[in-house]
Amino acid sequence: MNPPDARKPGHPVSQHFVERWSPRAYSGEDIPDAILMRIFEAARWAPSASNLQPWTFLYAKRGTADFDLFLSLLADGNRPWAKNAAALVFLISRKTRLTPEARHVPSRSHSLDAGAAWAYLALEASAVGWPAHGMIGVDFDHARDELHVPDDCHIEMAIALGKRGDKAGLPERYQPMEAPNARKPLGEIVIAGAFPKR
Repeated sequence: MNPPDARKPGHPVSQHFVERWSPRAYSGEDIPDAILMRIFEAARWAPSASNLQPWTFLYAKRGTADFDLFLSLLADGNRPWAKNAAALVFLISRKTRLTPEARHVPSRSHSLDAGAAWAYLALEASAVGWPAHGMIGVDFDHARDELHVPDDCHIEMAIALGKRGDKAGLPERYQPMEAPNARKPLGEIVIAGAFPKR
């Protein structure tokens, strides 16, 4: 259980960072295409090394055969609540980049860049009232096969999107978790200079 001030920032920050969190309770309401594309449009503007934009979003809206497939690729712990999402998304990154000489070489930052796109997506989804929940509880090997992911690509995560619903609709074990989380204080994640010598 988080303390009452769990979402109180230690320093001034834009409120949308504090207000965004990852719900599990979704209403089952259908997401309009215009809203879904707006959320993807935000992700499109994320920064990336050399502007390579090495991400691809595969999506399926609730009520489609693809949604059922995407849902089946999630871990057992995610399926009971993700079934009520309006859309399921898989974020894929390309592990290689093309040199000026047209050679494919490893991309050191593909996951970092895809993570920036995920952050932009999550912030926009929260801002328009269709919050996102990222998941690494995925059968990645099965997903690679079923989604025909190319060999030079990496499945980063799955994402649920939807209108927030009543937590009473969640399986009982998830209900206590349906609240915004606290964050580590800056003193635990920010260091002036190098790591201390061991």
